[in-house]
Amino acid sequence: MIYEQIINSEQETEKLAYQLADKLEPSDVLTLEGDLGAGKTTFTKSIAKGLGITRTVNSPTFTILKQYEGRVPLNHLDVYRLADSDEDLGWDELFYGDAVSIIEWAHLIKEDLPPERLAIQIQRLEDDKRKFTFTPIGQRYERLCEELFE
Repeated sequence: MIYEQIINSEQETEKLAYQLADKLEPSDVLTLEGDLGAGKTTFTKSIAKGLGITRTVNSPTFTILKQYEGRVPLNHLDVYRLADSDEDLGWDELFYGDAVSIIEWAHLIKEDLPPERLAIQIQRLEDDKRKFTFTPIGQRYERLCEELFE
């Protein structure tokens, strides 16, 4: 099942992210897709706050990976620069460790992603208005979305 939600403001984005963060557990993997400026990093910052992370969260575009400590640790990946790379960067250690992993531009490493994950597409409709599409892949994420959108 696919879940869609229209968000009309940054505050509503924050609220959705906090609600999601409350349900996240170690080894959860979220993939974020959307055009530049769609709000991937803004959404990630709000999830980080919801996980109790107090450090400033920003896009890891040039470093590929940033890690943060909170109630549940967070791996924030931006794999845009890996588009033509066949390098094994130890994905299993990240995805199956004790942290939540959020991956921006995840389609670029599709073959390396875990078989179960929550795929999130963010589409900018206008100004602050966004359409979030959640596609759960696996039972864990089906249950998570059912709870999130009940």
